[in-house]
Amino acid sequence: MSDNATLRKQLVENLRSSNAHANFDQSLNDFPVELRGKRPNGAPHSPWELLEHLRIAQWDILEFSRDAKHKSPAWPEGYWPPKPEPPDEKAWDRSVHQFSQDNDAFCKLIEDESSDLFAKLPHGDGQTLLREALLAADHNAYHLGQLVLLRRILGSWNG
Repeated sequence: MSDNATLRKQLVENLRSSNAHANFDQSLNDFPVELRGKRPNGAPHSPWELLEHLRIAQWDILEFSRDAKHKSPAWPEGYWPPKPEPPDEKAWDRSVHQFSQDNDAFCKLIEDESSDLFAKLPHGDGQTLLREALLAADHNAYHLGQLVLLRRILGSWNG
């Protein structure tokens, strides 16, 4: 296997799996409905806010990576939901589904050997697909850790 193929495989693994921490599915599996909008005492975010932030940020990084015309949301308000609670009973599932869809699309972009991991994105200021994939994986791991911590504080983590 070439170095390039090995790197692509590792990037995809970092986006999809857990390695040294809980992955997306493990972090959200059987998340109690009644706890999704709760902010534990002293916590700045609810599980819903973290899930939506994960979804929005990953989508933004993906779209920036593949679309020169993409416009990122305003910071910080465009990256966080307006309220700690999901707006309706289906919002959680929609967000989980969209995160997973975008994660799959990001992995396919990385696996596509016609995409140069090291070339500067023409619409960026020095970013590469490699840098964006690492950014997404790092950002996801950070906030998934926060979700697991919230689950522990809220008494719903069995991992």
